[in-house]
Amino acid sequence: MNGSVLISGASIAGPALAYWLGRHGFRPTVVELAPALRNGGQAVDFRGDTHLAVLERMGLLPELRQMQTGGSPIRFVDESGRTLLHLPAEFAGGAIEVLRGDLAQVLYERSLPHTEYVFGDSITSLTETPSGVLVDFQRGPSHEFDLVIGADGLHSNVRHLAFGPEKEYVSHLGYYAATWQLPNYLGLDRDSVGYNAPGRLASVGGDHRDPARAGAFFVFAAPELSYDRHDPEQQKHLITNAFSGLGWEVPRLLDSLRQAPDLYFDSISRADVDAWSAGRMCLVGDAACGATLGGMGTGTAVVAAYVLAGELARAKDDHRAAFTRYESRLRQYAKGCQAGGDRTGKFLAPATATGIRARNSLLSRPLVLNWMLKLGEWVSSSVALPDYSTKPGRVSW
Repeated sequence: MNGSVLISGASIAGPALAYWLGRHGFRPTVVELAPALRNGGQAVDFRGDTHLAVLERMGLLPELRQMQTGGSPIRFVDESGRTLLHLPAEFAGGAIEVLRGDLAQVLYERSLPHTEYVFGDSITSLTETPSGVLVDFQRGPSHEFDLVIGADGLHSNVRHLAFGPEKEYVSHLGYYAATWQLPNYLGLDRDSVGYNAPGRLASVGGDHRDPARAGAFFVFAAPELSYDRHDPEQQKHLITNAFSGLGWEVPRLLDSLRQAPDLYFDSISRADVDAWSAGRMCLVGDAACGATLGGMGTGTAVVAAYVLAGELARAKDDHRAAFTRYESRLRQYAKGCQAGGDRTGKFLAPATATGIRARNSLLSRPLVLNWMLKLGEWVSSSVALPDYSTKPGRVSW
């Protein structure tokens, strides 16, 4: 074989890694459980010099700037709709903000000339052999690859199969988040408006593409819940119970939830893996060191994909050395970015009325707001970006 690499996950980290591996002469295959690329989704952002440098080296900056959303300002209001706090678009939008589905499509198209994509399938077992990793699939035939990379997010299947159960690596941070689409009955443009009660946030924002549509975003505090991740009706019930009895626009938003076909619901959690590789298997992005929200996971995933592919190319046939250098370069950087996720739930939905007032008061001060923006840029740029040669070549294993 000449550098055959199986990547699990076709969201952001997987196609980004496939793109760089292809440029270095590897032969990547991406397997994705979903039947096709996932469209739509929440906006994701890039901020700071490191994120932008990788995008520039990929040649993506002009294209992403054309499709960027421009960010979404958000107003926090009381029950009567009176504004309590206004945050500008750049607070959440960073230097470049795009819809997750748009970014996934761009990365898919850029990686496609050198990558085989297999949709509607997943890995069921991984067995390391003297020459590679024997992979069994749910639907397709078994096949041996030189390396296997888990780029499949916080609930990584590769991490579960190669490293151990999810409960050993993923920590619940005390909150849950949900998003769904609905008619834009409030006539919102590209702005968002949110209402807090202790431990809860109900918000809605205008769709960046379709003025007739809007997106709801709910966050609530709760201990770890037992539910079926594949049962949206059960998840809708949990959300409805958590927000029952609240005023403002919450009842109408919950009414829209009943008919929503595209619910996203998950815990706000953090992944911590002691070692990002095991033999010929390795993790990248949220699977290795991610957070559900607020951990700059998209930018970190793109940076990690660049470094992992570069180190594999530099090490030639020594994957152990490549995995070691990859983790050594990025672990502290990824953990620094990830730390923001620990505060996301508490920031969006403070546990007490006093906490809500304190957040609103603090962020109403321009100096504090500017400091937080600068801090995000500094954290996202706190790693030296190696300059790997990307001339196409063949990699022997």
